[in-house]
Parts: sequence; C-alpha cells; structure tokens
Amino acid sequence: MSDFDRSGTARVGGTTRTEAAVIDQGLRAYMVSVYNYMTLGLAITGLVAIGTFKLAVTQDASGALALTSFGQTMFQTPLKWVFALAPLGMVFFLSARINRMSAGAAQISFWVFAALMGISLSTIFLVYTGSSIARVFFITAAAFGALSLYGYTTKRDLSGLGTFLFMGLVGIVIASIVNIFLGSTMMQFIISTVGVLVFSGLTAYDTQRIKEMYNAVDDSDMMGRKAIMGALSLYLDFINLFMMLLNLFGNRE
Repeated sequence: MSDFDRSGTARVGGTTRTEAAVIDQGLRAYMVSVYNYMTLGLAITGLVAIGTFKLAVTQDASGALALTSFGQTMFQTPLKWVFALAPLGMVFFLSARINRMSAGAAQISFWVFAALMGISLSTIFLVYTGSSIARVFFITAAAFGALSLYGYTTKRDLSGLGTFLFMGLVGIVIASIVNIFLGSTMMQFIISTVGVLVFSGLTAYDTQRIKEMYNAVDDSDMMGRKAIMGALSLYLDFINLFMMLLNLFGNRE
C-alpha cells in the first residue's frame, strides 16, 4: 500500500511539474512575442521619423536647415494636425476594436499606428540635435529594460499603483494642454519630471499586468491579440518616457 501511495504521489507531482513547465514555456513565448512586436514597432517609428525628416528638410549653401516643399506641406499646413492626432485616433481604434479583429488585422493596425507615430515624431529632429536624441534613446532603453524586468520578476502586487498612475497621467495631459497656451518653461520642466516618474511606474505596472493577462488555454488568435495590446501598452510607455527624458536632457538645435 505504501508503494502505491508513493507512486501515486509521484504521478501527481510529475503532472503538476509538467503542467507548470508547459505554462512557463507558454508564458515565456507570449512575453517574447510582446517584446518583439514592441521592438519592431519602435523600429518602424524610428525609420519613418528619420525618413520623413530627410524628405522634409534640406541644407542650403551655408549649411542652414530649410524646409522642402514636402516639409512645408507636412509642418506648415493644417495637415500637421492630422498627423499629430492620427496616432491618438489609432490608439482609441485599436482599444475599441481589437477584440473583434483577427490577430493579423491587429498586427497590421499596430504597424500603421507605429508608422503614423513616426511621422508625428519626425519634428523632434527639428528641435533637438541628433546626438542628444540618440543619447536619450539609449538612456530610455536601459531604464525601460530595467523597469520592465522588475515588473516581470517582482513578487510584489503592483495593481494598487494603477489608480495612482492613471491620475498622474491625467494630470500630465491636462497640464500639457494648459502649457500649450502658457508656454512656461518651468511648467514644462515640472511636467517632464513628473512624467518620467509616472511612465517609469507604468512600465513596471503594465509589464506585470501583461504577464497576468496570459492564459494557457487561449487559442492562437486570442493570444495574438493580447500580445499586440501588450506591445501597444509598452510601446506607449517607452515613447512617452523617451519624450519626457528628451525634454529634460535633449540639446536643442
């Protein structure tokens, strides 16, 4: 009888370990797909931003920058507002429609969003030096990696930070809109400083939330949609953290 009990326990324990291993491998594959989508989205954004800037700006004989006809159309006509607001519209579109999309359609929508964001962000090359943009990008990448790793590995429940971080995000948006009319450098400094703290917290919080979204019984289509939404959340955290740090540490042209 004792032999039977021991073998039964071993079988149950073995099954449990096997199931845990399957879940762990599935979670790892899911998170890798989230980070791959996010990284590819950032690459598309960067390439489109640089390409748009190259087409929009030229140098005259003295070496000074001047807008091409394409640049004048992009940056000096009402079309600039279309490209400035289009990424926000795509975020709302994806958030509202992704559950009714196929995984393939969600991917295409995410790539379109990343390209539109690239057009919108191309203006940073008119404001900041290329070397400072590159420097702040690598600082952002290092900080983002550490914060996301913390969110993935910590045993602490970060869900309690969600409401606090969301309130901070709303405050940043409202203050940024107000500062459009005030043009205060001090307010911009405060907004950027608070923004770094908020988006740092959101990076860790969103990573943990995305990890907890994983469900081993999801089919491939559902898993693909979840991966895209997770990538979108982390992409937005990265871009906003980058912009806040650029406002603080970027060297202006």
